[in-house]
Amino acid sequence: MIKVGIVGVTGYAGEELLKILSGHPNVKITGLYGKSFLKEKYLKDIYPNFTSRNLKNFLKLKIEPLNTSKIAANCDIVFLALPHAIAIELVPSIIKMGIKVIDLSADFRLTNPELYEKWYNINHPAKEYIRQAVYGLPELNVDRIKKASLIANPGCYPTSVILGCAPAIKNGFVNLSEVIIDSKSGISGAGRRSANDYYDGEHPNFRAYKIAGSHRHIPEIEQELSVLANRNVMISFTPHIMPVERGMLSTIYLNLQKQLSTYTIVEIYKEFYKNNTFVQILDEDIMPGIKDVVNTNYCKIGMKVDNRIKKLTIISVIDNLVKGASGQAIQNMNIIFGLPETTGLM
Repeated sequence: MIKVGIVGVTGYAGEELLKILSGHPNVKITGLYGKSFLKEKYLKDIYPNFTSRNLKNFLKLKIEPLNTSKIAANCDIVFLALPHAIAIELVPSIIKMGIKVIDLSADFRLTNPELYEKWYNINHPAKEYIRQAVYGLPELNVDRIKKASLIANPGCYPTSVILGCAPAIKNGFVNLSEVIIDSKSGISGAGRRSANDYYDGEHPNFRAYKIAGSHRHIPEIEQELSVLANRNVMISFTPHIMPVERGMLSTIYLNLQKQLSTYTIVEIYKEFYKNNTFVQILDEDIMPGIKDVVNTNYCKIGMKVDNRIKKLTIISVIDNLVKGASGQAIQNMNIIFGLPETTGLM
């Protein structure tokens, strides 16, 4: 059994990790830790809703104050489900103890520490670990993930966008001088503390935020699209929060270099992802919605060509808490330990 620890179990991502790992056949949860906990608390007191599940032994687990020595003694791998700028403090000591780390924050996603410091407005004190970190998008980086000690788990918006763009960029049939992305996320994408700013049951709201190049996921998306294109790529990105708890839909607009039919591009995409269970390319004229992916680790992609203006429109949907966070993190764990990627995720 893989001995697993989770740091940060009271946020959306931590809760989702608990739900999925509780049913993983190769995992034993051996440590739950809260960064702000000063004393132990039983899991059942934090998540009383879990009592409806067949998890009696699981609910006896305690959430303990953070202690890296305990993590080293009890765990083979630890998930850090923490806000940005906190994992930076923990990763060096955990890695030095020989424990593998999957970090769900942005602290090790950007390969250029100066970009991180610019976009997150904080000094990065663990720059040497950036070089060790592998960007944990399994469909593109599986061979590097297998050997990794530190995984930088991708953001939810970047996951939906990069998977939607990758085959078009790698096959070189789009003009990357103008990449326009319009993304919508459920309120859980903002984190549990911020959710009330976007939604209350009486007055649901749907609005854009951090527009005109101000969202922190922009450098992450541009970095990975630039790797795919082998040249610098810049994007226009507009995120929105919609009044549902979870789900994410990204609409991507790419200019075609030449006339291609929707059918031809669909076939190119299917070939590109033919060995990737969790990316499903839909047939011509079928478009996915968030209800098709909620509570799953799938990314579903549909597309349509407008040959009048030589533009390809791509619709990419994920559950922002699963494929966009905790499910993808567990997919990465499976790869590291030589398990089928789908283990515990179906």
